Amino acid sequence: MAWVAAESFSSVDRLLARPHAVATLQFRALGRADARLLLRYQVAEQNRWNFENWEVAQIVMGALFFFFVLFATRENKFALFLVLLMIASVVVQRFLLTPAMISIGRLIDFVPPDAPSGERTQFWVMHSWYWGVELTKWLLALALCTRLISQRNRRSGDARQQFNMVDKADHRHVDGL
Repeated sequence: MAWVAAESFSSVDRLLARPHAVATLQFRALGRADARLLLRYQVAEQNRWNFENWEVAQIVMGALFFFFVLFATRENKFALFLVLLMIASVVVQRFLLTPAMISIGRLIDFVPPDAPSGERTQFWVMHSWYWGVELTKWLLALALCTRLISQRNRRSGDARQQFNMVDKADHRHVDGL
C-alpha cells in the first residue's frame, strides 16, 4: 500500500507533464497549481479509501489465519499470541490512526505545499506513528514465520516416523479392508 500511495501521488506530476490534448485545455483553464491541487485531492481520497479497505481485509485475513493456527496446527500459545498482536496492530491502524490521518489530511488537501501548516506537521506525526505500527506488524510477522519454520524443522523427523507407523505389523494397513 505504501508503494501504491506514493506512486499514485507521483502520477499527478507525470500526468501534468504530458497531459492529453483535451485535458491540457482544462488544466490551462484551472491553472497548473490549481489543477495539481485538484488531482492530488482525488489521489488522496483514493488512497484513503484504499487504506481503509486494505486494513479491513487484513483484519479478516488475520482472523482467518488465527483460526487456522488455532485449529489446523499444533502451534502453542506463543504463536497465537503473535497472530493476535498482528491483528491488534491492524485494529489500531484502522480505528485510531487512519481516521485521524484522514480527518487531518482533508484539512490540508488544499493548503499550498509551501504554506506553513500546523495540521501538516500533525499529519506527518500521525503518519510516522502509522508506519511505526506497520513496522511492528512486519517484525511480528517475521518472528511468527521464524517460529513456524523452526517448529516445522524440529517436527519433520517425527512426522516421518508417524507416517511409517501405518505399515507396522500391529497396525491395520490403510488399503486392507
